[in-house]
Amino acid sequence: MTVMPDDGLELAAAFPDVTHEQWQGLVAGVLRKSGKDVESAAAEEALSTTLEDGLRTRPLYTAQDAAPDAGFPGFAPFVRGGRAEGNTVGGWDVRQRHAAADRDAVLADLENGVTSLWLVVGEGAIPVPSLGRVLDGVYLDLAPVVLDAGPDLEPAAEELLRLYAERGVAKEAARGSLGGDPLGHEARTGQGYEFAAVASLARRCAEEYPGLRALTVDALPYHEAGGSAAQELGCSLATAVAYLRELTEAGLSAEQAFGQVEFRYAATADQFLTIAKLRAARRLWARVAEVCGAPAAGAQLQHAVTSPVMMSRRDPWVNMLRTTIATLAAGAGGAESVTVLPFDDALGLPDAFARRIARNTSTILIEESHLSRVIDPAGGSWYVERLTDELAHAGWEFFQRIEGLGGQAAALRSQRLGQELAETWQARSGKLAKRREPVTGVSEFPFLAERPVERRPAPAAPSGGLPRVRRDEAFEALRARSDAHLAATGARPRVFLATIGPAAAHTGRATFASNLFQAGGLEPVTTGTFEESGATEACLCSSDALYEEQAQAEAERLRSAGAAHVFLAGRPGQYPDVDSYVFAGCDAVAVLSAALDRMGVS
Repeated sequence: MTVMPDDGLELAAAFPDVTHEQWQGLVAGVLRKSGKDVESAAAEEALSTTLEDGLRTRPLYTAQDAAPDAGFPGFAPFVRGGRAEGNTVGGWDVRQRHAAADRDAVLADLENGVTSLWLVVGEGAIPVPSLGRVLDGVYLDLAPVVLDAGPDLEPAAEELLRLYAERGVAKEAARGSLGGDPLGHEARTGQGYEFAAVASLARRCAEEYPGLRALTVDALPYHEAGGSAAQELGCSLATAVAYLRELTEAGLSAEQAFGQVEFRYAATADQFLTIAKLRAARRLWARVAEVCGAPAAGAQLQHAVTSPVMMSRRDPWVNMLRTTIATLAAGAGGAESVTVLPFDDALGLPDAFARRIARNTSTILIEESHLSRVIDPAGGSWYVERLTDELAHAGWEFFQRIEGLGGQAAALRSQRLGQELAETWQARSGKLAKRREPVTGVSEFPFLAERPVERRPAPAAPSGGLPRVRRDEAFEALRARSDAHLAATGARPRVFLATIGPAAAHTGRATFASNLFQAGGLEPVTTGTFEESGATEACLCSSDALYEEQAQAEAERLRSAGAAHVFLAGRPGQYPDVDSYVFAGCDAVAVLSAALDRMGVS
């Protein structure tokens, strides 16, 4: 045996073992220093974070946080991936969405890294007769095509199949999805369409086009209606089970039916939740396949799309960062195809620069970060494995509730599903309003002098079904009021920040107040006097100690100078001439809306 010389680099084994209880005691000591009197056993709970669906993330996970065996990539229950090789051969499929008949944009994407196309077809988007023109110059045997045609499914599918035949594409070389999704369309518009055409196309694909699927289970309508990760999983599972029933009743075998379905999920900037959601989705679908007697067919084919809900209209450049994290999570979670929405997606039709950045996001993660070289990179993490398991149980529970209502169609039509999604969004809206869930560039660190980014209007999104929500919507409404006031009067509504004491005493709270007021479109004035500011309201900013000495007198002075409303940046205190308080955790939307109302900003 070779004896290595002592190089001075000691391993962890040289240190004494530390127990979980010792760690808890140290954490409790730190918390007590910060003013929280907790016992050692409660230290972890104090640092835990509550998520939607009743889940909680803890600050520490160990080998004792058991989760079911995730198996191996490419084998049931497919938690670690639907294919044994994962995305290691060439990376994931870079799929870009096109909702306008722009052949040049399609070709530019394909020539610069995009590997498949997602085409929105129908009224207000790409007309069915224009498919040939949009796909002119596209090598259809190399670039898979996914249709999103709603009730125009049958003519759109027939046109695509005609193009395959016309251009000499062998049936076994055609790949992609025809995108049939009657329940998804009903969720969007309140109007479904007959499944008979979908079943006929599915039978045709199963018999003639082995690389082409007929159905897409799109979970985005539920995500965009404010649903949680578990609700998204439950809705997708209930929809897919409804399609399985229809397909098998139409004469397809269970294996053929499973082979006709592709799933579409949202990828958010919450990277670990996205990774866990995609892994949990595969486990749940594998369970359905097992129950149906077709366990080998249970490898779920996943298409991840960066979340439209997280995209902001103000400071849209930040969306590049959000989509980068979401794409990383989608790739690490094992999605076979990933669509990166351009950063200006919420503003209209993306320009060439935005599309280039979108496709390069995947390219950098695949080619430069080498993310696709590792199969299931999050696998084995006690946190991710536990979160995957908990999310799978929560998603299965929601699926069972939908089935208890009579299935996905019945749940949609009874309004019960919409009510549950609305309740989830209402709870999340409260966190957004209080900035417990910050939106960078919108509710935190807004930039009032930002020049608006303008884009050509996009086709109107389908409506009539579930609502579409965005994280920025409450603050966007406030900013729109301020913009209208600026256009009408030449100035924004203003708040004077009355600082007390030296900079060290007031800078922190003045910065906090400035950010908060700008989130609602109120311009903070920090120089000169209140009389010179042009403001009608003022906010005191200083330390607690100086507040006790000077806050009341300063509030009286501001009153005498004409301030109609006096804020104080800090926790509520006993100051008769202070009208309201702004502090971390206050309802910023309510505070800002009331201020605009008082200022006559409609």
